[in-house]
Amino acid sequence: MGRKRIETVLVTKVTDAQRRRSPDALIVEEPMAIELDGVRVTTTMRTPGHDFELAVGFLHAEGLLGDAPVTEVRYCANGSAVETAFNIVTVSTNGVAPPATARLTATTSSCGLCGSASIEALTERLEPLDPQRVERFDPETLARFPQLATGEQALFASTGAVHAAAAFGVDGSVVCMREDVGRHNAVDKVVGRLRLDGALPASALALYVSGRASFEIVQKAWAAGFGSVVSVSAPTALAVDTARAAGITLVGFVRERQFNVYAPERPSH
Repeated sequence: MGRKRIETVLVTKVTDAQRRRSPDALIVEEPMAIELDGVRVTTTMRTPGHDFELAVGFLHAEGLLGDAPVTEVRYCANGSAVETAFNIVTVSTNGVAPPATARLTATTSSCGLCGSASIEALTERLEPLDPQRVERFDPETLARFPQLATGEQALFASTGAVHAAAAFGVDGSVVCMREDVGRHNAVDKVVGRLRLDGALPASALALYVSGRASFEIVQKAWAAGFGSVVSVSAPTALAVDTARAAGITLVGFVRERQFNVYAPERPSH
């Protein structure tokens, strides 16, 4: 659906005390509600575009789909006004997904749990990744991710106001790249695309994010089965603990052929 993703506004640009009026491109940010089998699950602020992927990816990451088949994804079909209809996405599983009560009490990154409880909640529904089944990436390939991703970030090039997430193949190929005002939304869009394509678990891929790696990012990567998470900036302490619990290789500060490996923990000798 051709929703507007960029707006142009007139701004005053000041350079060396000189002022001039000039057009500037701004990223669009709008709310989007996600429904599962008719039940409203959440509302998130996002950049319009790839909305179906965002909805499916969020539901998958939160464990709300389980093994249920996604039978239909559509914009609001419940009689909402036209101006809001494209800000409501309904995912259908023909009732195969867990019951509504389970969805409404599902653990999310904003539920207020402490760090250790957050990880414990994840381990109740997610198994640590099998190291024999995840692809290991060459360090030189990992270090090239930011450079390889930059050429795909069209919205960032126009506005400078969005995050990017990408699924990379072991050869450095970009399998899927998405941008959004929310880093977590960009990841959900990637995960949603892979789920809709039947490409999960993503054990042969690495997840790249253009900013820091938070607990939420690692949580989504774990749910999707990524064996590696690579971020341009630093991870949080809870993200490191979560990656170690999951068996995910967590790499941060990737730039100019250098990076830090935060997980798994490898004692020096």
